[in-house]
Amino acid sequence: MVIRIILAAAAFIVIFYAVIAAKKFLNQSKYIYFPSRDMGPTPQDIGLDYEDLFFYTEDHIKINGWFVPARKKRPTLLFLHGNGGNISHRLELIQLLHHEDLPVFIIDYRGYGKSQGQPTERGTYLDAQAAMDYLEYQKGILPQDVVVYGRSLGGPIAARLAAAKNPAGLILDSTFTSIKDLGAERYPLLPVRRFLRFSYDTVHFIAKVQCPLLIIHSREDKYVPYHHAQDLYAKAKTKKDLLTIKGGHNDGFLVSAAAYRQKLHHFITGKK
Repeated sequence: MVIRIILAAAAFIVIFYAVIAAKKFLNQSKYIYFPSRDMGPTPQDIGLDYEDLFFYTEDHIKINGWFVPARKKRPTLLFLHGNGGNISHRLELIQLLHHEDLPVFIIDYRGYGKSQGQPTERGTYLDAQAAMDYLEYQKGILPQDVVVYGRSLGGPIAARLAAAKNPAGLILDSTFTSIKDLGAERYPLLPVRRFLRFSYDTVHFIAKVQCPLLIIHSREDKYVPYHHAQDLYAKAKTKKDLLTIKGGHNDGFLVSAAAYRQKLHHFITGKK
């Protein structure tokens, strides 16, 4: 009788585990992307001039972005945001960047905000490439006059683009080494590395980056642990710097605003 109870309990655990694993496998994209179609305030609502722009990717998806000009002639910051919301949820960071007199071009990946389509890994790479092409061929801003900024999920997308286009600089903010590394840490009992269809392998891309690199990360980040920044820094072969800040994954740039702005200014201008 006792053996039957033990076997029944073991079978239940196995079935429960299999159901959870299958659910996560079949719905992987829902654990990667959290887009919102609802647009909030615009840069104009915080007193900034901007252009609401649309452009097309290589696979004919229409992408939306905002171009926020600046007074001084400085490199344009191509802003590739994280996996949640849309560009209208990044106004605080846009404002901080604008205070450093940086022109900002922020885009929504396919499936986010007013951009068409549904997000995929390959699609987000194409979206970033199309944004860089738009700057070059429509705005006359060459890659050597662009700093690519990737935050969280935007990090591997930015690193891939920087490896291909060799811009003026690359900034990785709160970025993971790869989505498989992060997933394996979060779900240690699931075979994440074997079955996850997504890669977003920042380590792979960063090894090919030749432009100056700035990595920004908080030790208090509970979503992407700090050791990811340390690992990325160790793998990078180019001129590099690591800024350690305070605060959480989503508010570190606000909690550490003074240090954040000072390092950005130094990285962009070369002046302390």
